[in-house]
Amino acid sequence: MSDQDVVLSGPDFTKGVSMHSLSEGQLVQGHADGKPAMLIRRGETVFAVGAVCSHYGGPLAEGIVVGDTVRCPWHHACFSLKTGEALRAPALHSLPCWAVEQRDGKVYVTHEIETRSAAAPAGSEAQKARSVVIIGGGAAGSAAAETLRREGFAGSITMVSADNDAPYDRPNISKDYLAGTAPEEWIPLRPLSVYEEQGITLRLGVRATEIDVAKRVVQLSDGNSVAYDALLLATGATPVRLPPRMDPLQRVMYLRTLADSRAIIAACEHAGHAVVIGASFIGLEVASALRTRGLHVDIVAPEHRPLERILGTELGGIIQRIHEDHGATFHLGNALASVGGDHVLLASGERLQADLVIAGIGVRPDVTLAREAGLSVDRGVVVNEFLETSTPGVYAAGDIAQWTDTVSGHSRRIEHWVVAERQGATAAHNIVAHFEGAPREPFIAVPFFWSAHYDTTISYVGHADSWDETEVLGDFHDGRIAVTYRSGGQDQAVATIGHDILSLDTEVAMERAADTALQLGIESDSTLGRRKPLPA
Repeated sequence: MSDQDVVLSGPDFTKGVSMHSLSEGQLVQGHADGKPAMLIRRGETVFAVGAVCSHYGGPLAEGIVVGDTVRCPWHHACFSLKTGEALRAPALHSLPCWAVEQRDGKVYVTHEIETRSAAAPAGSEAQKARSVVIIGGGAAGSAAAETLRREGFAGSITMVSADNDAPYDRPNISKDYLAGTAPEEWIPLRPLSVYEEQGITLRLGVRATEIDVAKRVVQLSDGNSVAYDALLLATGATPVRLPPRMDPLQRVMYLRTLADSRAIIAACEHAGHAVVIGASFIGLEVASALRTRGLHVDIVAPEHRPLERILGTELGGIIQRIHEDHGATFHLGNALASVGGDHVLLASGERLQADLVIAGIGVRPDVTLAREAGLSVDRGVVVNEFLETSTPGVYAAGDIAQWTDTVSGHSRRIEHWVVAERQGATAAHNIVAHFEGAPREPFIAVPFFWSAHYDTTISYVGHADSWDETEVLGDFHDGRIAVTYRSGGQDQAVATIGHDILSLDTEVAMERAADTALQLGIESDSTLGRRKPLPA
């Protein structure tokens, strides 16, 4: 994404601010050196960092402080107050960070200091001899590559991706980019030059066809092969497709890649009526984008309320009303019978005009490569708490990874962008730790995702496969609502609209519960790795 124009507000910190005006943990908005900045007091220490999140430009001064970190209210990116370092996805890069001096009861921001970068380290000769191969160029794969360099890995990194595009902002291809409100230059996560500078080899448009775990070699679709000392599988998921009998003319389009989004945008130029099959998050985000482009949109789905299985009756009804208020038409409790040349036929017998048909009916984890390599596969690729598969030296992250949740004890496989990024980072950390003989870090991050529908964004923290109780805060008349999903009296997840701080506070509370469960596990199992406790 390109840098966005910002408006400076608040005091100029270089001219000084009274120490007494700074409350403990309060985020104070201002500016320094012509950049938006924040002052944060922790005890007698004051930090000064940038006030704009490096992900989507979120207002960090409206977030929360947790220990010596700040979290963005929009999508829960996390940064260090001490160094500005991007600590956790979806943060894209570090914040500006300034030196601070205290004189005569006032706090002065003096000069900007260099933040930690992910540049390729010098490393030891032994490290340089190591090689890591990452299969997949999505959220998990790109986060892993950057984390390897950030944590000092000096060996070779090769990312193999069937996608022709370098790692990009996948959530945006069904949101603003598809709607035409975000330019394509925002979509790449990094310029190609960054991968060259960091010594990360991108093998784009190439598939991994076979893994020889005994020889530690990956065969590629172009006839070449690449050896590894550690391997990360981040192959993601593929869209569920309609059976050929329903789409004999192969008119139906699917959205998974940037190329798919480009193709839909091109098709919109000659379309007036679109039919979206499926009221999933992807289906509804596509519907929102197409309505923003001015198309007439019909949404066909078998459920009685959109997203009811995931968000429940209350939020499902709200989402339906939001789409209807923007002109979309639902055909719920219905199913697709067939797709014709200029229409779709529903099971009810209704015929809908369709210049464009897009299906968003779910995805399946791409586990074929793992299964054929002999790795343990269930609903996904089975990994332990360190994201290592049944074969030592082979890790899995993202949509394919199936792990056991620390708190609930349930086996999880979650298809969220932020989860994939955080898993990729954890897997990379553990690869480096293994090479160095250091303790590894269990993956215990709390799941988080967001979904945008016109000007309404849903934030969802936690994970609830099912629930026996909900608690609703608000009624959305003022554009705000929060729903807590409980099972057996325990909070499983919280979905919010317009309650950013509640969403962040929920994430922190769930992390503390996970930390407690992990510490209990460490006491009973000395083989577990160590994790720094969550800051107070």
